[in-house]
Amino acid sequence: MKNLKDYGIEMWDKAKIISFRKTLLNWYDLEKRDLPWRRTKNPYHIWISEIMLQQTQVVTVIPYYERFLEWFPKIDDLANADEERLLKAWEGLGYYSRVRNMQAAAKQIMTEFNGVFPSHYHSILSLKGIGPYTAGAIASIAFDLPEPAVDGNVMRVIARLFEVNADIGDPKNRGIFQEIMTILIDPDRPGDFNQALMDLGTDIESAKNPRPEESPIRAFNAAYLHQTYDKYPIKLPKKKPKTLYFQAFVIQNEKNEFLLEKNTSGRLLGGFWSFPLIEQSIEPQQLNLFNTEKTVEQPRLMSQEKNFERNYQYQPKWTSSQFEVVKHTFSHQKWHIRLKEGFVKNSDHLTSENITWVKIKDLEKFPLATPQKKMMATYFNENKN
Repeated sequence: MKNLKDYGIEMWDKAKIISFRKTLLNWYDLEKRDLPWRRTKNPYHIWISEIMLQQTQVVTVIPYYERFLEWFPKIDDLANADEERLLKAWEGLGYYSRVRNMQAAAKQIMTEFNGVFPSHYHSILSLKGIGPYTAGAIASIAFDLPEPAVDGNVMRVIARLFEVNADIGDPKNRGIFQEIMTILIDPDRPGDFNQALMDLGTDIESAKNPRPEESPIRAFNAAYLHQTYDKYPIKLPKKKPKTLYFQAFVIQNEKNEFLLEKNTSGRLLGGFWSFPLIEQSIEPQQLNLFNTEKTVEQPRLMSQEKNFERNYQYQPKWTSSQFEVVKHTFSHQKWHIRLKEGFVKNSDHLTSENITWVKIKDLEKFPLATPQKKMMATYFNENKN
């Protein structure tokens, strides 16, 4: 790691650092948000909140957090949880690898730490799915260890404080911000210090529409004082997500049940149930499958129908109903899903334990990811019209 001066960063003297800590914490004591995970020092509870808060807004997390603790009140409950119930608890939060990693870490705690959440930074860091930020947050908040918790919000604040000329989106630059925070963090109140910067970064020092004139630390902020606020933080554009095209089959039987399939491939959305999906390998403009306008059925679509019939051993009566294209964007993929409706008789046979017929009223009992919920909303809403 280079010296901070190599990046053009002049660290403050001790007196200024102490003054900064005091100013920040005084503001936090007056303005901190009252959140359920801030009313506890339980590391298990804090861990759950920190994982849920990744890529998710606070207002969304609160009911999930409370329900998760109701369903899995202790570490061993999480370690021994049934996968479908676990996914159901996380349903709608996205990034489902997070909850799978949590369960793996819970099992790790049971076997390697005798069921007790570890209280040292490097032990916490050794847990599955926990990186430097989460380890720092748990260590500082639950155990009062002076460990920085450096996430995107904190990096944004630090970048403006010191006019850091490094891309905050590049993982190689994280060490710069980690080193600055190691110097700045209050050794007596490390958890509050970290959370104060998080609060600043999500509100006054937000990425969009920041209000620097309202910041309690504006007198320390080099970007504010030098009128370079619009230049920081430096963040280069992300790579655009890859677009994928799918055909979804909405199949109903004589009992008014719908065919669902469990994704067991271990890839994206593994463990969730959905209408059967077949990925299209041909661009939509070639087949005109994914036009949002309702067009006449394309003859070449029959190949996908036959594909379904061969794979699932059903012979649906296909309808000519047209539905709006369902779209969903993940961090690295953008899905376009076209619905195809069919009806079958004599549906008693099931070709796999991973497919089943489900009544409408029972759909909510299955773990359903957001793309499936969008498909159902599109199908049922358009059938009402």
